[in-house]
Amino acid sequence: MLTQEHAQAAEAFLENAAREFAAGDELQASEKMWGAAAHAIMAVALQRGQECGSHQKLVSVAWQIANEHDDEALLGGISTAEKFHANFYHGFMESEDMERNAAIVRRFVARMLSLAE
Repeated sequence: MLTQEHAQAAEAFLENAAREFAAGDELQASEKMWGAAAHAIMAVALQRGQECGSHQKLVSVAWQIANEHDDEALLGGISTAEKFHANFYHGFMESEDMERNAAIVRRFVARMLSLAE
């Protein structure tokens, strides 16, 4: 995939997550929140010539980018996205927590994609 395709995928995952939340399928919405974050990271990584072939590498690249930009919001965003990923498997997040955390991931994706432009 190209950088722009990853950016489009990230945005599509956010839209799909919103639909899943509205339909009451919080597990699927959770995984789509992670997917949005992952594709946003891949968009930036690809532009930088970095590989993101594993979950750990995605997180590592996100942390590297956040540290380079001294951006605490990016650090919090990737951690929150990982929380959604874990929630897909374990279903531990409360609905109120999901709303608050979804906003954090949306901001993370927007900020990450702004770095890919």
